[in-house]
Amino acid sequence: MQPSLLDRLKIALESLSRETWVVIGCALLALVLALILWQILHRRKPRRLAPEPDLTIDVAALGQHGPPTTGPVLELYNVPMRLATVILAPAGRVRQLPPAGQLPAVFEAILPGLDRIVQAQQPLIRRWPGQLSGSGFANVVFANVRLPGDGGKGTPWSAVAGMFKMQGQPLMAGLVLRAAQPNSIGQTVIESEPMWLGCLRVKERE
Repeated sequence: MQPSLLDRLKIALESLSRETWVVIGCALLALVLALILWQILHRRKPRRLAPEPDLTIDVAALGQHGPPTTGPVLELYNVPMRLATVILAPAGRVRQLPPAGQLPAVFEAILPGLDRIVQAQQPLIRRWPGQLSGSGFANVVFANVRLPGDGGKGTPWSAVAGMFKMQGQPLMAGLVLRAAQPNSIGQTVIESEPMWLGCLRVKERE
């Protein structure tokens, strides 16, 4: 009677020397190590997050002079102001600001006559990434534009920030302004679009 396949395999395994088993074990260990090394080398590297944009604005670098004595007059709560900075941002993460050629229309959507103020006073204009809410945007503006005093109170500096609409599309705007003398205005959050007309106005010089 011939031995079965299982018996022949058992005999073959028993005939292997100790040295042969050592070689087989080393080969298996090398294979396992090679697989581990391959996984380490081909592991997907985490994507580097894009650095957050620097939104800070140095108020001291905006100049210490008050409103000009010629040209149209911009008033905040009836106090003449110089427009030092205009910050613009789209509402939401995926929207975009209008192109530079449409900025005059953007300024007029914030406040009638504001484009004439921009042309005459040449403020710093900053374009920011999308913001999710008007009140949140205002807080970001006030955090990155550190007005002296108590948020500008007791100094010539003031800031206004909130949402407006251009052709039905929501956008955000922040204005940094400087009066000739210290005042108690400070920071104003635009909670609804009509508030722009309630606190700001452009008039011709008398």
